[in-house]
Amino acid sequence: MPSERSAAGRNAPTRSDGLLCLDDEIDRRPSAADRLRCRIPPLPAAVPAALLTHRARLLALAAALATALVGAAGATTTATAAASELPLQADARVALPGPSVRFDYVSIDPGANRLYIAHMNANELLVFDLRARRVLQTITAPGVHGVLAVPQLGRVFASATNAHELLTLDARSGRVLNRAPAGDYPDGIAYDPVERQVYVSDETGGVEAVFDRKGKRIATVALGGDAGNVQYDAGSGRMLAAVQTRNDVVVIDPSSNRVVRRVAVPGCEHPHGLLVDSARRLAFVACDGNAMLLTLDLKRLKVTGRALVGGSPDVLAFDTSLHRLYVAAESGEVAVFAEGAHSLTKLGQALLAPRAHTVAVDSRSHLVYFPLESGSSGRAELLIMKPAAAAAT
Repeated sequence: MPSERSAAGRNAPTRSDGLLCLDDEIDRRPSAADRLRCRIPPLPAAVPAALLTHRARLLALAAALATALVGAAGATTTATAAASELPLQADARVALPGPSVRFDYVSIDPGANRLYIAHMNANELLVFDLRARRVLQTITAPGVHGVLAVPQLGRVFASATNAHELLTLDARSGRVLNRAPAGDYPDGIAYDPVERQVYVSDETGGVEAVFDRKGKRIATVALGGDAGNVQYDAGSGRMLAAVQTRNDVVVIDPSSNRVVRRVAVPGCEHPHGLLVDSARRLAFVACDGNAMLLTLDLKRLKVTGRALVGGSPDVLAFDTSLHRLYVAAESGEVAVFAEGAHSLTKLGQALLAPRAHTVAVDSRSHLVYFPLESGSSGRAELLIMKPAAAAAT
């Protein structure tokens, strides 16, 4: 996800077009990329402009901002209303422990029926039982962003961003087996099952940090710009990584851990999210600077399609059996696409909930999981949705 660190004691950064970021959502000095990513809508005209310079008052207006976002989108914040525009319907809502603060990446271990949820601003990794639908364990992980279950290894990897570390966990016990330095701002994670290497995007460090299967750092791949997400392509045996400040995607050879090619992604501002469908030789690139989703043909390494999605798209999830792509955005909008042999068809897009920017899908049950900071009860919640009957057939 886009980097967000605290700026305590400073005024909220504002954009020239009136959009702004709250202090508690940026945990470092705001870069140009941060300013692009702060896509909260302008305050209503009735709110005095003087309030923009006071952190405490801005925080008090957070709920009003969410309401303004809902009004601008012409939708309600309830999943039930959103489902009328999405090919989804609510299946369950499960209260999650901890405060109503930001979540980040999620990862499913289908064999163990577990969902790992990064509760980023609570500094906890949640282990959720998909069958019992309850949290089994909470694991301390300072500022956790990325999480990836690797069943082949019996391991779970998590980027503890505030500690600048990659944590290697035992999947059965949740015990931390290893901690290793992962750079300035470790974020998304990917695994190469052939070389048995773990890649962690160090966003502001501009590198992919490479680790062996035990979590020991073994290499560094310089990207030449801020790192977006990273994904493994089984079709080529290469790693792909988005480079946000260069507006391109790099191809990394895992055998040498060197960049072997750069792929331009025209029409994309600040590529961050990335997902690979190796079987159909397609990749999908989410551009959080201009709310675009690009389709990248992996045979020709050319952009072949573009679609508008929610503001500042972040996490992508793919149902490999239904061939359905989910794109969750910082704006709280979710877009759903059907994947064809060479392109995408949008099935729907709607505001799901404020800041519903992260998503996972279980390709066996087709259930879709959205961790929400503020669910139907106003507290942290896991919204579980299923394909609407007409769309699932």
